[in-house]
Amino acid sequence: MTTATIPIFDGHNDTLLNLPATGRSFFERSDQGHIDLPRARAGNLVGGFFAVFIPDPEPDPEPMPTATGTASSGEGVAAMANRIADRYSSVETTPPAMDLAYAQRTALAMIARLHRLERESNGQARVVRSVADIRRCLDDGALAMELHMEGAEAIDPDLDALEVYHAAGLRSLGITWSRANRFGHGVPFQFPATPDTGPGLTDLGFALVDACNQLRIMIDLSHLNEAGFWDVANRSNAPLVATHSNVHAISPGARNLTDRQLDAIRDSDGMVGLNFHVGFLTRDGSRDPDIALDIMVDHLDALIDKLGETRVGLGSDFDGATMPRPITDAAGLPRLIDALRARGYDDVLLRKIGYENWLRVLEATWGA
Repeated sequence: MTTATIPIFDGHNDTLLNLPATGRSFFERSDQGHIDLPRARAGNLVGGFFAVFIPDPEPDPEPMPTATGTASSGEGVAAMANRIADRYSSVETTPPAMDLAYAQRTALAMIARLHRLERESNGQARVVRSVADIRRCLDDGALAMELHMEGAEAIDPDLDALEVYHAAGLRSLGITWSRANRFGHGVPFQFPATPDTGPGLTDLGFALVDACNQLRIMIDLSHLNEAGFWDVANRSNAPLVATHSNVHAISPGARNLTDRQLDAIRDSDGMVGLNFHVGFLTRDGSRDPDIALDIMVDHLDALIDKLGETRVGLGSDFDGATMPRPITDAAGLPRLIDALRARGYDDVLLRKIGYENWLRVLEATWGA
């Protein structure tokens, strides 16, 4: 019996950051990074959230390998992710707030990169601004690229830039990454730890929530600390969404969601996308990529138990984290689908997790 192909719409990637770091082409298959168009096709990846993440302006002492380097980019991405996690392992060690001018220059360059990919793809990839756009991509076989911001450092206090980014296609925003900014406080990469690590949103942060609700920009809770999570939950009129987070009860790191947070997401008819980063999956916080896919299925089982079948999806963190070796990159997504089938997931549930649940919550947030 032939099993159905399951399309995957993914809740998070850092490909816009990784492409120039490696010097690779998005349109040629590579062994660097995690996503390019050929590997997306091979893994049935039909689209996802393409993040604008602003790295610290200081030069990295150990830069990611380039296309001419000796290390594989799988190793390069893992090394970069681990260095960042170590640097942001506590509130006390995080660098000072980022300069707005630097953040905006960097954000504009990355947004331009996304639009160049669309133009250079000759119709094979498109920037999407609505669920109807995503469905057209599904029908046409084009890769659906949704513009996401991972941290609001590039938004000014008057929120003028938010309007401009929205016009450029921004449809989802994480108020913070795992550092503080003028809008709120992110959660550090601590293990074991709770996400209750400091104060929540600032007055500007509450204004940003209101503006996102008005523009129907989805708010991503993944990197907010617990106080910020509850500030958004009590202020926002939209479903609560964590695009790439896991279950704290299984892997008790500060970046993962507690049972109480998961209950709030369920009650808002929101959504959680499973993060593939091994350090957010393992029970002991280990970053060793040689793990069985069963631990990913355990997290999905727990998410479905807490949230229900219509509120769970995938949020890989491709090109920004250490992937389990059985998956490696986007081409390995069918191996996760096989592991879910082996656990008893049928094709109806797999389609929900693969893409239907994302389309549901995006339609509830963006409108038809």
